[in-house]
Amino acid sequence: MRSYRRRFLLVPALLCALAVLAALPAGAVGDRKGAQGRNGTGTGGDSVLSAQVVQLYADAARATQRYEKGRRGAEVQRAKAQRAEALLERERREIGVLHEDLGRIARAQYRSGGGMPLTAQIILAKDPDELMRGQHVFSQTNMAVGNAIEKSRRAEARLAKDEAKAAAAWQNLEKRNAELAELKEGIEQKLEQARWQLQGQADASVAAGSCSGAVRLDQPKRDLTSEWVAPLESYELSAAFGSGGLRWANLHTGQDFAVPIGAPVRAVGDGHVVRVSCGGAFGMEVVLLHADGYYTQYAHLAAVAVDQGERVDTGQWIGQSGTSGNSTGPHLHFEVRVTAELGSAVDPVPWLTERGVRLG
Repeated sequence: MRSYRRRFLLVPALLCALAVLAALPAGAVGDRKGAQGRNGTGTGGDSVLSAQVVQLYADAARATQRYEKGRRGAEVQRAKAQRAEALLERERREIGVLHEDLGRIARAQYRSGGGMPLTAQIILAKDPDELMRGQHVFSQTNMAVGNAIEKSRRAEARLAKDEAKAAAAWQNLEKRNAELAELKEGIEQKLEQARWQLQGQADASVAAGSCSGAVRLDQPKRDLTSEWVAPLESYELSAAFGSGGLRWANLHTGQDFAVPIGAPVRAVGDGHVVRVSCGGAFGMEVVLLHADGYYTQYAHLAAVAVDQGERVDTGQWIGQSGTSGNSTGPHLHFEVRVTAELGSAVDPVPWLTERGVRLG
């Protein structure tokens, strides 16, 4: 009785399997086998190149951070130098005023007899008290003016020294920024070369209609607080769902993200890989099935980092962006579908918004 029941259940299971195989597009079965590669991974060259692109992205990001930090430091130093120059100019104006005052005092003393010899002042003074008062005022005036001039001279010397130090520091920062810019440019050149090598391998796989296998990237530590994320960390939104144009036979069925070749593409949520395909309009693509029954598609890739049947977590890198298939430039074509097949797509932007992911 027990064996009869097993035979009874086997019939619908076989029918379901045949139906699934029949529903798969041409080449999908071969794609799955090709995607496994040797021991479920891609060739060594593919993995090395993909890892190189990811590493170059990280190097370029670090170089950019260093460049921006140096630039901000230079701006702070320039502001300090400008304040020092303004203070120096103010002190110079004050010194000019003091010099003018000193000239007026000297002229007034000359007119009032302050510049006369002491013998003449004694003869002309009405009494000793008048003579002493005049001498005291003259002495105090000279001392005050002398102190002010000396103080201004010291301030001017100090500020000139500070200005020279600020200018030297500014020159050093400019030199450092130039070195960082050169470093960044070198990394970007290497990155551009590696990107197109990676894309060349993807185009070869698409032309052959079979993926070379998953490249295994070193996954970053994921400390996510949400169950859903955007498919890319950094991007610009381009063609939207439902838009029309000469590029598509019908309306656009997904949301495009403009990114360079080789940018890590993330699973928007936990799920299973139900398709890894290389060929056709979508080029190299990955389709995931999520627990809520929706499917997500990631198309025009330059590399895939997962195999069919594999489980993925939210934020896991599942591939790298590219421009394979029917694509006019590097971007990620992202779809949300009710089924795994083309023609059941829904607008991915409100779908992600409902799950706490706002694009833009």
